[in-house]
Amino acid sequence: MPARLILETPRLILREMNPDDFAALCAMLRDPEVMYAYAHAFSEDEVRQWLDRQLQRYRQDGFGLWAVTLKTEGGPPGVMIGQCGLTRQECPPVSPGRVPEVGYLFRKSHWHQGYATEAARACRDYAFTTLGAGEVFSIIRANNAPSRAVARRNGMTVRAAFSKHYYGLDMPHLVFSITRSQWRQQQETA
Repeated sequence: MPARLILETPRLILREMNPDDFAALCAMLRDPEVMYAYAHAFSEDEVRQWLDRQLQRYRQDGFGLWAVTLKTEGGPPGVMIGQCGLTRQECPPVSPGRVPEVGYLFRKSHWHQGYATEAARACRDYAFTTLGAGEVFSIIRANNAPSRAVARRNGMTVRAAFSKHYYGLDMPHLVFSITRSQWRQQQETA
């Protein structure tokens, strides 16, 4: 079944994931170095649940985390190098409801090449232009310096901090965000 194309950037294609992406997801989510911010590498069952959750988000919300594939640079077209997209997340310090979050996770072999920033910016823009969001967030574990750097390059600043309880641990998180008016100002000065 062909996957629905969502976004295109100069080097990347973001598309909906499908069951054929399971092996590529395993390569990412079962890697302890990639998953350090989650405090554990996923089991095959957890990877399957992750994929199922994205497919459900597509049906329910019209968006979710999307497969990030290369166009031509760094490998053959269509190779899934990561995932990036928008999800609705609970963020108690800033909202009683769920907020639109740009999230990203890439295979270690594709770190430090600008792909996360390129994909995250496209998702941020999609949230404002297509979904009509008034503010877009990234909720990042406090010790995840690379993801914090991507959020800053995405024009976001720290808005709040809180602790999430996950996998038996309390994990400090930072809430980054950018408002529609801040985004517009950045677009005008770029």
